[in-house]
Amino acid sequence: MENKYDVAVVGAGILGLAIAYVAAKRGNKVVVFERSTKAMGASVRNFGLIWPIGQPSGAALNQALRTRTVWLQLAQEAGLPVEANGSLHLAYQEEEVAVLEEFMATTRDAGYQCTLLQPDEAVKFSPAVRTEGLKLAMHSGTELTVSTRQAIPLLADYLQKTYKVSFHYGTAITHVQPGFLSDFYEMYSAERIYICGGQDFETLYPAIFRESGITRCKLQMMRTGKQPNDWKLGASLCSGLTMRHYEAFAHCGSLAALDAYFEREMPEFGRWGIHVMLSQNAQGHLVIGDSHEYGLEQTPFNQEDVNQLILKYLKSFADFPDWEIAETWHGIYPTIPGKTKLVQEAANRVWIVNGLSGAGLTLSFGIAEDLI
Repeated sequence: MENKYDVAVVGAGILGLAIAYVAAKRGNKVVVFERSTKAMGASVRNFGLIWPIGQPSGAALNQALRTRTVWLQLAQEAGLPVEANGSLHLAYQEEEVAVLEEFMATTRDAGYQCTLLQPDEAVKFSPAVRTEGLKLAMHSGTELTVSTRQAIPLLADYLQKTYKVSFHYGTAITHVQPGFLSDFYEMYSAERIYICGGQDFETLYPAIFRESGITRCKLQMMRTGKQPNDWKLGASLCSGLTMRHYEAFAHCGSLAALDAYFEREMPEFGRWGIHVMLSQNAQGHLVIGDSHEYGLEQTPFNQEDVNQLILKYLKSFADFPDWEIAETWHGIYPTIPGKTKLVQEAANRVWIVNGLSGAGLTLSFGIAEDLI
């Protein structure tokens, strides 16, 4: 009876924790297994951004906005470090202006909360904005910043204390079948099982893994130390490269001209899949990134020239007091080309939930609500 649960979750990253939260809140007895001694994957190696503005209109945007609501609730309930600071897309080229104007014209009733701003209005949302050459900006009010290195363990602790969710860290699940799962030493029973960890998916269901089309994306990131005099970034910042990256802008016909501009003027950015964003965590550090290298096999070594390209582009639209880099790292997340996620019932009441393409913080709670 001690090992009998309604819901079992494999993987204690943000997706696994979101499923555990929704399930426990609806009265289920929940257990979470994590092969590492703590969450160490993509959930803590990121900007900490909840980014609805990047999601295409429809189901994905709806899930992102619902996820945003849950994050704000958890900030109140569990004391998670969450800031509702919004975002700015900055346009310095006519091609970028065209994309922002088309996006605004074609998504008026889609659910985004955006406003076009003149340069003198943009700086009111962030003192880091470079106004020289700035032609137009788009402010979105839906984006949040979460300090994930603190928030993920705090959320797990909250689930354990408030909803009696059981956690087994340092426990790799080796066998799964409908109604049961095992770490080789002990057997657990669960009415529903959710496989959320990428390594667990690959080892438990290798055939489905191969057939899914899933691959990996490696991203390089950096952060500064704490900015002096309690300096605040305000809104998270990005520019034209980010318009190329997110699906929310993919429908814009004007994007072709922007693509051509970057391929002509900055081809090296496309080679490494670089798009540059700037956020600030609760400790006052500025988080900077990132690049995108795709493939199942990823080198463990970072490339300093890629970091320098990221910093070079960042200087074209942002400035702040202290640029000294205190830390560099890389993260790896699963992705499926052409899809926002993989949700598949591998066996009776055993689901694989994976491949969120770096949008786990943005989508997880909405996905969990739809699953449970």
